[in-house]
Formats: sequence, structure tokens, C-alpha cells
Amino acid sequence: MCLGIPGRIIEITDAEKYLAVVDVSGVRRKANVACIAETDALDDLIGTWVLLHVGFAMSVIDEAEAARTLEVLDELGEVQDELTAMRESAQP
Repeated sequence: MCLGIPGRIIEITDAEKYLAVVDVSGVRRKANVACIAETDALDDLIGTWVLLHVGFAMSVIDEAEAARTLEVLDELGEVQDELTAMRESAQP
């Protein structure tokens, strides 16, 4: 199942291509931030919580919403499955 999962932007890796690194519960993934970029100052997004789906930051969320979403997903057993899939897809 592909679902949106909260993560925090920790680095902009390629501003021209709108690429960033997002930390999702300790798993770091490359993500496209074009959907949430309001200006060309992408460094302003560092530290921002986002809803990540299929490699795209789809929307900005606040930290409390991120925590609640992770808690609910954990209760449903979805977080571990998604994190495992993310880790496996990062393997060479």
C-alpha cells in the first residue's frame, strides 16, 4: 500500500530540480518539493514537516499533525510496513 506519511525536510540537495532529503522516522529519502515550493528560496523549507507520497512532498503540515498522523498509522500497523518498504527500496 502506498500512503502519505509525515516527514521533515532536512536538506535541499538540488534547488534547480526541487529535490530535498526528507527524514521519515529515521529513514532518509530523496523527495521532490515542487508541489509545496512557493518561492525559489527552498532553503526556507528546511525543518518543515510535509506529507510525503511516492517521492513527492504533497503538502505542508505542522509538527502536531505529523505526530498525530504517525501515531494513528502506527496503531493501524501501517508505519512499520511503509518504513520497511522505504528502507528496502533504498538498497542497491
